[in-house]
Amino acid sequence: MKTINAVKFVFPAVPENERTARAVVSAFLVQLDPTVEELADIRTAVSEAVTNAIVHGYRNSKGDIELHIKLLENREVYLRIKDRGCGIENVEQAMQPLFTTAPEEERAGLGFAVMESFMDKLQVKSNPGVGTTVIMRKKLGSPLCRNK
Repeated sequence: MKTINAVKFVFPAVPENERTARAVVSAFLVQLDPTVEELADIRTAVSEAVTNAIVHGYRNSKGDIELHIKLLENREVYLRIKDRGCGIENVEQAMQPLFTTAPEEERAGLGFAVMESFMDKLQVKSNPGVGTTVIMRKKLGSPLCRNK
């Protein structure tokens, strides 16, 4: 599918940057004139992916998160959130609702389920000791009609 526009944003994996990632996504997607609901869905999914990278990928260590946003033809949004953290041993298990690697922190284990519910497609690639890449896609509806 043809890329219309793209941006890549790399930032330190610290909790404060989760909201920065949401803001970057919002600002970039404005050019597609998404609905409030579409934007909220995407922001929530990005928030979950970035939080997973911070909390689970870089547990007790430092690193960067890479956020790549592409606007594809036919109003499809492609998002890739990548970390070079500890990785996930069993992706299938990790994607099960209520599974968490941090029960002592009272984590709900719903991150991937939330991403999946708000996006049209979700793919998770991970290798222990190498990191995790989350790829999400969402097709936006027709642009809103504007009175001029």
